[in-house]
Amino acid sequence: MTDKIDKTEAEWRKTLSPEQYHICRENGTERAFTGEYWDTKTRGVYRCVACGEPLFSSMEKYDSGSGWPSFWQPLVVDAVETETDQSLGMMRTEVHCARCGSHLGHVFPDGPRPTGQRYCINSLSLELDTEQLPGGDNP
Repeated sequence: MTDKIDKTEAEWRKTLSPEQYHICRENGTERAFTGEYWDTKTRGVYRCVACGEPLFSSMEKYDSGSGWPSFWQPLVVDAVETETDQSLGMMRTEVHCARCGSHLGHVFPDGPRPTGQRYCINSLSLELDTEQLPGGDNP
């Protein structure tokens, strides 16, 4: 992970679309089956839309049936951070970018092997980098 980014909310509003700002900075959630990446099979690395940090690989993406892009692990362990989210009257684990703190989605313990984790991530918080291919197959 690169150095942490600390911007004011006004600076974030200048760099993110209103929809991205709502997801990333106000802990919003896009509706299921509406995001750009929920069913894409394109190879690449998913980066944080706010800061460009590499977060997830298409090699660990799978169809969870949830309507959001789902991954069974982050690209590297320290790319994301988690915290307890009780906002809807239930206990969930929020996932955010370790570099800039942007809200990405949630992680649930019902994913596939080998981790058993389902990182359920908002498409609006991601940007797919097809130039950086997972597994070292970069041009």
